[in-house]
Amino acid sequence: MWETGKTSQIATEMRRYNLAVLGISETHWTQAGQQRLNTGEMLLCSSHEEENVPHTQRVALMLSKVARNALVGWESHTSRIIKASFETKKEGILMNIIQCYAPTNDSNDDIKDQFYGRLHSIIEKCPRNDLIILMGDLNASRNRQHRI
Repeated sequence: MWETGKTSQIATEMRRYNLAVLGISETHWTQAGQQRLNTGEMLLCSSHEEENVPHTQRVALMLSKVARNALVGWESHTSRIIKASFETKKEGILMNIIQCYAPTNDSNDDIKDQFYGRLHSIIEKCPRNDLIILMGDLNASRNRQHRI
């Protein structure tokens, strides 16, 4: 997605399919934070905890103009997890969208434990009455030697 023109191409496809929120995994985008596009969409991009690391593993949320106007706040939780909260029509209830990019099954156990521990913590901090949408690339891979 970090290539020239990819962001606007994604925004065009988002409008074509009439999507309010689009989750993006493995963006390879070098900048973190939020960016408002000329067409009105907003891009929220996660950040790495360390500096000078390759632009891999990042996740992002692209918001339509309507979703952007309902945005209450957002947080980057490592390069692999981002959460955005939106107002709903029901007063006092937020919709929390969590976009994630999980390590693969063959990744180091400590990395997987850290990721899922962080994800669990983020979900647990959402008020019980709020809506939670978890989406992304959960990266399950099965061993090719075992047939289902």
